[in-house]
Amino acid sequence: MTSNQSGTLGPQGRHYACGSLAAFTNIVVTFPIQKVLFRQQLHGVLATEAVRQLQRDGLRNLYRGLLPPLLQKSTTVAIMFGLYEDFSRLLLVQVGDSGVPEIVTRSFAAALAGTAEAILTPFERVQTLLQDHRHHNRFNNTAHTFRTLLTEYGVRECYRGLVPILLRNGPSNIFFFGLRGPIKELLPEATNRATHVINDFVCGGLLGAALGIMFYPLNVVKARAQSQVGGAFQPCSKVLLTVWRERGGSLAMLFRGAHLNYHRSLLSWGIINATYELLLKLL
Repeated sequence: MTSNQSGTLGPQGRHYACGSLAAFTNIVVTFPIQKVLFRQQLHGVLATEAVRQLQRDGLRNLYRGLLPPLLQKSTTVAIMFGLYEDFSRLLLVQVGDSGVPEIVTRSFAAALAGTAEAILTPFERVQTLLQDHRHHNRFNNTAHTFRTLLTEYGVRECYRGLVPILLRNGPSNIFFFGLRGPIKELLPEATNRATHVINDFVCGGLLGAALGIMFYPLNVVKARAQSQVGGAFQPCSKVLLTVWRERGGSLAMLFRGAHLNYHRSLLSWGIINATYELLLKLL
């Protein structure tokens, strides 16, 4: 019995490998844009001011904090695609002819994969601290930041911001995997490898951009929560209310940086989806 037919999690290594390589490519290309966006989420400043902050930090600090997202994203995207395929196969075998619609089963698989990704929250935590200029003098690099958090505060501190990540990952995975196929079917039919890559880029980019806007407030909450070191863990609602008040109860201020996030997500998820599908065909 092959792994596609068995009811166990099969070793679908290529889905994990392709997801990881796709994320690696994306992070290296889009990291400077992410730093500008992070400053906007954290401080509510305009893009021009965020760019000026990075200019003042200097070129040697431009890729400061690259390692955590490189490790985190290459691993989480591998988990996202790989576990989605594994969970889908497992659950479809388990439900059999029970009458449960396939879309329900696949949605549950997507949510499970997104929840599993959250185990890597410490990487997002460290990335936040390394990108926040207020912590430049305290944390030297990825290893030093992890060591400081663990020795001075314990493992729990590494998972600060876990709740907004869980609230974001599961639902966004359901939308991404559920709509990826239908959106691609609406695009002009691909007749060669180049047009397949273009369609996959457009499909992934549009989905990523839309989901980036939809879940933007959760990322603002995550950035604010994770920029704190030590002290009490605040509920998501309280963090959101604090940000809302600080920004004058303005929806526009809450979504400051969302336009850049839209374009970054369009590029990022276009690269990830197109690279993933291309590598799957090549492998």
